[in-house]
Amino acid sequence: MRNLLVNALFAVVLFANSAFAADPLPSWNDGKAKQSIVNFVTKVTKAGSPDFVPAPQRIATFDNDGTLWAEQPVYFQLLFAIDRVKALAPQHPEWQTQEPFASLLKGDLKGVMAGGEKALLEIVMATHAGMTTEEFEKTVKDWLATARHPKTGKLYTEMVYQPMLEVLTYLRANGFKTFIVSGGGIEFMRPWTEKVYGVPPEQVVGSSIKTQWEVRSGKPTLVRLPEINFIDDKTGKPVGINAHIGRRPIAAFGNSDGDQQMLEWTQAGSGARLMMLVHHDDAKREWAYGPESKIGTFSDALMAEANQRGWTVISMKNDWKKVFAFDN
Repeated sequence: MRNLLVNALFAVVLFANSAFAADPLPSWNDGKAKQSIVNFVTKVTKAGSPDFVPAPQRIATFDNDGTLWAEQPVYFQLLFAIDRVKALAPQHPEWQTQEPFASLLKGDLKGVMAGGEKALLEIVMATHAGMTTEEFEKTVKDWLATARHPKTGKLYTEMVYQPMLEVLTYLRANGFKTFIVSGGGIEFMRPWTEKVYGVPPEQVVGSSIKTQWEVRSGKPTLVRLPEINFIDDKTGKPVGINAHIGRRPIAAFGNSDGDQQMLEWTQAGSGARLMMLVHHDDAKREWAYGPESKIGTFSDALMAEANQRGWTVISMKNDWKKVFAFDN
C-alpha cells in the first residue's frame, strides 16, 4: 500500500513538472518574438524581481482586426453590414439609386470603398441602428452562425490566429487580465469574444453608436441610434482604455497604424513593458499586405517607429508555425 501511495505521488509530481515545462506557445517558432513574450512574462511575474508587477496591474490589450482574427478582403464587420443591406433592401427601394447602397447592391465593393469613411459610416448607421441592443446582439449571433469567409469557406469566428489564442491563454495563466481594444463596434464584438477568445464582454473596448432608453410594450429597453458615440481607433484607443479599464496596459498587441498610439501610451508607463505588432507578410498561408493596403495599413513610418522604440514586430511568415486555428 505504501509503495502504491509513493508511486502515485511520484506520478503527480512528474505530471506537474511536465505540464510546467510544456511549451506555452507551441505554434510559435523559436526566435526573438516568442522569446520577447516569455521573457517579459517571466520577469513581471517573478516575486522579488525588480520588474515584478502585482497581478491587478497585469493588463494586456489586444487589437482585434488583423491581430486576433483576419481582416481581409475587408473588415468582417463591414461584410456583416453588407449582408444587412441586402437583407433590408426590400424595405428601402431608394437604395437602388442612392450611394453607397447602389454600388453595394450591385456587388461593386470598390465603388463602396471609393466613398471613403463617409460611405462606410452611412452603411453602418443604416444597418446597425434602429433596433434594441438585444435585437442587435441576436442579429450578430445569427450572422456569425452561418456567414462564411469568401476565400476559406470557414465561419468568421474560425478565422482566428492560433498563435494569438496561445498568447491570450498564456497571459491569463500568469495572472494577466486580457482586454480587446478595437476600432470595431463594441456591441458587434461582445456577443462572441468570450466563446472565441476567452475575453468576457466587460473586457471589450470598441467603437460605439449612441443608445437611448425607451419603454417598448411596457419593457425597458436600450435602442441604438444612428449617431456615432465614440471611435476607438488611433488616438481614441488610449482614451477608450482609460475610460473603460482605468489602468494603463503593461502589454499591447496590434498590427496597423490604428494601433500606434495604444502602443506608445503603453510604453510611456514605468517599469517593464511589451509592445508587439503583427506583420502580415505571409502571402501563402494568409495575405501579404502593409504600406499600400487600405485595410490594416502597416506604414513604413510605423515600421520605422517600431524599430526606433524597440517594439517587437511579429513576422507571420517567420515567427508562426501555423496561422489559423483550423490549420493542420
